[in-house]
Parts: sequence; structure tokens; C-alpha cells
Amino acid sequence: MIRLAINIGISLLGSALGLLACAWILDDVSISLQGFILAVVVFTAAESFLAPWVLKVARQHARGLLGVIGLVSTLLALVIASAFPGGIRISGITTWVLASLIVWAVSSLGVWLLPLVLLKKQATTESQ
Repeated sequence: MIRLAINIGISLLGSALGLLACAWILDDVSISLQGFILAVVVFTAAESFLAPWVLKVARQHARGLLGVIGLVSTLLALVIASAFPGGIRISGITTWVLASLIVWAVSSLGVWLLPLVLLKKQATTESQ
């Protein structure tokens, strides 16, 4: 149960970093302060539910898409997160594509690197 809570926390933090980086880099992306937490939660939940579904559809119908599953699920999660008022707004097709790339890259790196940084102290304590 603790491992699940840690994984959820890391996913939320990775998504938050990805959305913040996207809003910082791209002019046509905005996230309101009051809607930021809602956008992170909705994006993370949508991403975690969509990724397995997109994988299943790609395996059945478009094997060539297997390499871009993360990008597709990130784009779909951004669409869902932007549907909630007061959260994230993205304008323009190019911005949608770039936003998907940035959020996917930053959140993927975050989910990969954050455990190494945040749980380093715990790992060294347990090994002693």
C-alpha cells in the first residue's frame, strides 16, 4: 500500500513538472494557479487509464504506433485535462503537438529520476 502511494505521488509530481515546463516553454499554453492542482490530478488519472487502452488498441490495429503510445496517451490526457474549466488551456495545433512532446518527455524523466532522488535517503537507510 505504501508503494502504491509513493508511485501515485511520483506520478503526480512528474505530471506537475511536465505541465509546468510546458506552460513555461510554450506561449500558447496557460495554467491558472487555482486550476493547477485539478489539471495535474485529471491529467495524471487520464494518463494512467489511457496508456494501457492505447497500448491495447495499437497492438490490435496499428502495430506501427507501439513506439508512440506514450505520446498518444499524453495528447489524449491533455485533451481531457483541458476540458475542465480553470485548469490548462492550449491553443493551436502546433502547440498541442509540442505540448504533448514536452509533457511526455518531462513527466517520463520525472517518473524515472524522482524515485532515485526522493527515495535515495530511504534506500541508504535500509541498506545500513
